[in-house]
Amino acid sequence: MIDIIQQYWRAFLWSDGYHLSGLAVTMWLLVLSIAFGFVVSIPLAVARVSKVKWLARAVWLYTYVFRGTPLYVQLIFFYSGMYSLEVVREVGFLNHFFREGYNCTILAFALNTCAYTTEIFAGAIKATPYGEIEAGRAYGMSPFTLYRRVIIPSALRRALPAYSNEVILMLHATTVAFTATVPDILKVARDVNAATYDSFNAFGLAALLYLSITFILVGLFRKAEARWLAYLHPTKS
Repeated sequence: MIDIIQQYWRAFLWSDGYHLSGLAVTMWLLVLSIAFGFVVSIPLAVARVSKVKWLARAVWLYTYVFRGTPLYVQLIFFYSGMYSLEVVREVGFLNHFFREGYNCTILAFALNTCAYTTEIFAGAIKATPYGEIEAGRAYGMSPFTLYRRVIIPSALRRALPAYSNEVILMLHATTVAFTATVPDILKVARDVNAATYDSFNAFGLAALLYLSITFILVGLFRKAEARWLAYLHPTKS
């Protein structure tokens, strides 16, 4: 029994110094895609609610495409479809970039989560109480300062519950990374199953790892909500 536990421990969690473990690869994919999606989605959300129609329509088209097509298809498109183009193979940077499964996977994940996050933040911006905007204008804030100091901070706080769901869904979505030969948790589980034919333990341990990560993420977001959304909770008499 101890030998079996050690075998699965090495398969899922152990790094030899040259290759990351399945757990580390999954977390690396999640952190990079979420970080990119969060940073880029803020200006895109502002553009999404902009009164400049062509700008708002362009962002809407981007979010519509990436929310309307499966992530699996997007990953295949970047991993196999892009490299089939002659112009990609002839340009050195593009050839190197799209030849690597890691790069294609992170690009697909980042663009996908960015589309969903943009709509979440745009909805929160639209729902900003008008009194907060009027108060900022009364202080003589410019539109840029108003967004920076009032609208965006307020919207990010109120969007926290919906954004936490997106992060967890993105964690679960990393399971398609094996399509691009990226050795995430599920890819390791498939390899272990192929080598041992022990499907219950291989995929059961993978499920426990995903469940544990989800539990940690939920706990972190609950702490964040308790801190930044405390003013929305009813006061106790």
